[in-house]
Amino acid sequence: MPVAPQPEVGQVVEQLTGAEGEQQAVVFDEILEAAEPGTIALLLEALPLDERHERWLQVSEDEQLAVLDDMRAEPRIDMLRHMSDVQVDSILSQLTAEQLIDWSDSLPDELTDRALALMHERQRQQYARFDLYSENEIGRYVDHQVLVLSPQASVSQAQKFIRRIELDCNDTLFLTDDDDVLVGCVSHQDIRRADPSLPLKELMADDARSIRADTSLFDASEAMEHSEQLELAVIDADDRLLGRITLRSATWLMREHYEAQLMATAGLDETHDLFAPIIKGASQRAVWLGINLLTAFLASATIGLFEDVLTQVVALAVLMPIVASMGGITGSQSLTLMIRAMATGQISSGNMWALLKNELGIGSLNGVLWAGVIGLVAGWWFTSPEIGVVIACAILINMLVAAASGVLIPVILQKLDQDAALSGSVILTTVTDVVGFLTFLGLATLLFL
Repeated sequence: MPVAPQPEVGQVVEQLTGAEGEQQAVVFDEILEAAEPGTIALLLEALPLDERHERWLQVSEDEQLAVLDDMRAEPRIDMLRHMSDVQVDSILSQLTAEQLIDWSDSLPDELTDRALALMHERQRQQYARFDLYSENEIGRYVDHQVLVLSPQASVSQAQKFIRRIELDCNDTLFLTDDDDVLVGCVSHQDIRRADPSLPLKELMADDARSIRADTSLFDASEAMEHSEQLELAVIDADDRLLGRITLRSATWLMREHYEAQLMATAGLDETHDLFAPIIKGASQRAVWLGINLLTAFLASATIGLFEDVLTQVVALAVLMPIVASMGGITGSQSLTLMIRAMATGQISSGNMWALLKNELGIGSLNGVLWAGVIGLVAGWWFTSPEIGVVIACAILINMLVAAASGVLIPVILQKLDQDAALSGSVILTTVTDVVGFLTFLGLATLLFL
């Protein structure tokens, strides 16, 4: 699972993106000497695609899998597509079943099949067990590194077992029978204090909690956070122990859940690449823009029910909500990406203008597409080509302004020590509404009056 960004990642991004060419390569080499894989992943994601691919060549083969594992899905797939078949097979052959199940949610089927073909049979069987559960069930992502003993084992055996094996977020020894059915659990603290000759079954907790493997990720994470434990057992429908969920993984899953909610408000998902190629980025957002267009036309059609008694000037008012709405959703998509990137420290003065250029490119492509569609519909609707031209120009201009505003507004708010996540959307809506109405009505005034 991706690790949280280190506190200094914002400063490192500033240092890296502020350098160019050979100097950037030197800076990145220095960073690689001390940075964790999670930090390297964030740094690479903060770079425009060409620079990202160049810097990737500096990452050692020993580190590449760990870095890719900490990347978001879209940047990870992009990196794999820029590697040779030999390099890709080298990466895939190192994947564990747990890693592959996580990657497979977004990995092309072809690559998933290649990774499975490179695995040992035991790993393939383990993958098949994970794959029984959906992407929203904890059984798919359960941690299989657990400390397990029989209830008949002695405290002395357990003490030696615990000393020999160290696991992250581990304070519990799980007890199972011969069929792997969970019988109970014992805390490490109780094991340390107990008589070494006692059997573990005499120390079992009366209120041992567990989570069913088909529980949703959100519910499982909430249960883990409210349990006041470092780990909880995850069991299948027959009460067999599958693994555990830890406090660390629960915290990560909750963060992913809220990030997914935030991105979903703009029709995006949490795997989206900050520097997605313009055509790909435009196509990903075009669907949401199309959905938004339907709702905008619905509002306009309601007003248009009265068009028989309205003059041509009022016909312009019927179309005004469309101009504001298309600008609003365009700006919201850029704003959402910016807020996410700022929260992870990926934005700096060094990559700001590259990101602005990227967003303007996406806004231009979608602007031309939807301005043309709306212009044709509006011209046919009111049997007036002039109205179609006016609204098409207004929408294109407003979508470009909205894309730029979505990038610049959170930066300005941050400099003013304001929370961009709370106030950014309000300011953005104001900007797109004002610019949209002024542009639309201003052009109409020049044409009709």
